[in-house]
Amino acid sequence: MATIKDIAKMAGVSIATVSRVLNYDSTLSVSDETKKKIFETAEELSYKKKGIRKLETGRIALLQWYTEKEELEDLYYMSIRLGVENRCRQLGVQVHKYFQDNIDELKEADFQGLIAIGKFSHNQVEELLTITSNIVFVDSSPDEDRFDSIVIDFERATKKVLDHFMDKGHKQIGYIGGRESYRDKTSMIEDPREIIFKRYLTEKGLLNEAFMYIGHFSVRDGHYLMTKAIDEHREQLPTAFFAGNDSIAVGALRALLEKGISVPDRVNIIGVNDISITKYVFPSLSTVKVDTESMGETAVDTLMERIEGRKTSKKIMIATKLIIRDSSF
Repeated sequence: MATIKDIAKMAGVSIATVSRVLNYDSTLSVSDETKKKIFETAEELSYKKKGIRKLETGRIALLQWYTEKEELEDLYYMSIRLGVENRCRQLGVQVHKYFQDNIDELKEADFQGLIAIGKFSHNQVEELLTITSNIVFVDSSPDEDRFDSIVIDFERATKKVLDHFMDKGHKQIGYIGGRESYRDKTSMIEDPREIIFKRYLTEKGLLNEAFMYIGHFSVRDGHYLMTKAIDEHREQLPTAFFAGNDSIAVGALRALLEKGISVPDRVNIIGVNDISITKYVFPSLSTVKVDTESMGETAVDTLMERIEGRKTSKKIMIATKLIIRDSSF
């Protein structure tokens, strides 16, 4: 594993700056560009270099449903993007990235295919289809009969966490999650982690909806929602929390430590994604590892097949793995 010193050296900043950025220290005043450089460096240092046969030079587009600034709040999508870019470098393929706030430029670009990372409404999908028919969606599957997609089995991932908590004897289990909406505001997006959490604990006779807190997938909301849970439940605070993603979990960890609540002795917490910062926060975060590198690589390989003539659509599901670190037993 790369150290904070390694990241600092490669990013050209101090060790202290790296540590504070990776821990989302709100008192630190650095530019978004510096944060981006540190986060990207942390992700890139974890990638394994692989010897791969280079293909003929091609040109593809990568569309990120987040803006560049939003990407800094949820490194999951940044990590997938970097996986795409690394694979393209290995294959000798040119990749040009676009974000949600400069999508109009995409319509004027010249490329052979498109990787769309994130969640897109029916109207947005149809608009993308007018640009190119060679599309791979990553982290969503808007129409598996027509489009290739790379997705995660969040049902299985959620059950892994809950089974672990129950095996350790936890009876009071909380949830801190987020909800999203399509960028064209046509509808809210149902989050499978929240749905499965409620259904599975109901089946086990352990669901208490008073222990569920929903906001946005950000460090800030993780901190706010955990603080609210602490204030509302006090001595009855759940002994374990499942956080919908690692960003929320990092904020929740900070709130627990600020309130003097021991982690994991009093409260266990497990996130989702295993983004780079999970190894550097204190205590180090237990999480469900989503192989974002593999998601990005697979998206590129799948798009290459499309460009080369494959017609039948594929839906590829990437496996997850529960990683237990210091924030839970």
